[in-house]
Amino acid sequence: MGPHLLPILPCTMPLFWKPYQSDVTKFIGELKARKPALEAEQRAGRALLWDRALDRSEQAEWQEAEVPQQPYVYQTKSQ
Repeated sequence: MGPHLLPILPCTMPLFWKPYQSDVTKFIGELKARKPALEAEQRAGRALLWDRALDRSEQAEWQEAEVPQQPYVYQTKSQ
């Protein structure tokens, strides 16, 4: 017997002719088009809260002052 060959199928039409974009992606694209400075404003806002240099001595002080939490926080301590 000869080798088993798969039948050659004709090229089928792709599922989407144009790339799919979700509603959220379209909204963000429109928002950036209307307000080009948006991304720079977001980066500036992030820098206010997150992009800061750490003070190692202050961080060590915070860790030393940390009080250990009891296993069940809502349980009153019986003394």
